[in-house]
Amino acid sequence: MPLARSITHIAVIAALALPGIAAADALVPYKIVGDGIPESLTGAPGDAAQGRKLVLDRSTTCILCHSGPFPETRFQGDLAPDLSGSGTRWRVDQLRLRLADASHFNPDTIMPSYYRIDGLQRVGRNWNGKPILNEAQIEDIVAYLATLRD
Repeated sequence: MPLARSITHIAVIAALALPGIAAADALVPYKIVGDGIPESLTGAPGDAAQGRKLVLDRSTTCILCHSGPFPETRFQGDLAPDLSGSGTRWRVDQLRLRLADASHFNPDTIMPSYYRIDGLQRVGRNWNGKPILNEAQIEDIVAYLATLRD
């Protein structure tokens, strides 16, 4: 099961719970190559400015666990690595996989798999069968994190 899941993910979703986001019909299939997802989930680069907004939006949960170069944001998390220098530490394809399915790297991680709906445990009723982020949001966050260089 883990190998099949790590090669390609395809699942049907009904709607996204984040406000202002249109529902998608299905998760976009993706292929993991080595330690990343080399192809954009949307077929295009994300919008870094929108990605920054998403990282700082508490509904995506990034800022609840991570801190970073966000002087205007109070109460940043300290459970996970600082996002400063993310674009130096990880390639774009690695960032994409870390967001889509963090459990690929560590099955015991507390980081949510933002673009996965199968094989999850302890999923809230409102999130059952839905990813936390859609493919455009993943690409936007990847684009932003890639700009964070040391």
